[in-house]
Amino acid sequence: MKFYVCIKMVPDVNAPLQIKDGQLIQDADRMILNAYDASAVEEALVLKEKHGGEVEVVCIGSAKASETIRKALAMGADKATHIQTSGDEQYDSGSYARILAKFFEDKEYDVLSLGKQSQDTDSGLTGSMVAELLELPYATNAVGLEAQEGKLIVKRQGDSGQEMIELPTPCAVTCSNDMNEPRIPNLKGIMASKRKPVEQIELSALGLSEDQLTPNTSVKGYEEKPGREPGKKFEGEPDEIAREVAQLLDTEANVL
Repeated sequence: MKFYVCIKMVPDVNAPLQIKDGQLIQDADRMILNAYDASAVEEALVLKEKHGGEVEVVCIGSAKASETIRKALAMGADKATHIQTSGDEQYDSGSYARILAKFFEDKEYDVLSLGKQSQDTDSGLTGSMVAELLELPYATNAVGLEAQEGKLIVKRQGDSGQEMIELPTPCAVTCSNDMNEPRIPNLKGIMASKRKPVEQIELSALGLSEDQLTPNTSVKGYEEKPGREPGKKFEGEPDEIAREVAQLLDTEANVL
């Protein structure tokens, strides 16, 4: 089976950050592989080990993203494609989806997988947009995958429980970080990653128009979360407290 896994370099959510004059300031040296994408890579590797095949990762980003790509290769992916950007672009989910759809339009594969969202925006939109643009059968929020001849069995987490969905291949799926525990690359994997092929493609080589790359959404600024008023404590007998709470809900909160 041929697996393509789309990965993204994102800021480390555990790194310190601050908001100054409406701008988000993060530690540029604390960039990591998106956790949801790491789970997608792990699951593709598990299926490859069980059924055979090849796992290739695809990343859109600046030259710095090469570190993220090497992490996926060290985990066990066979090769990678780096769609290079300057790093100054402000792309949204639609922009990324159109870039990926253009890249994949002439590729052959069984499964195209992505993390269900990225840690930097949490939008969770790119996967569904890619599937729509490529007209692929699609499932989201997968917590388990099983490959069979000509189809992919997806266990997904729904609103009221888990669902089992059968997708014909080729197909697209987005993966939850509850799916598995991504492996930590060992020394052998790290050394091997340095010899694995990484194809470099300039974004301009894909032939996308300016309109296709222009985001439909933009961030106007950042601000701190508003503070919360302290909670109110009640003392006294239960009946008295219940009457007081009911009165507050009726007169102040206006919920009764």
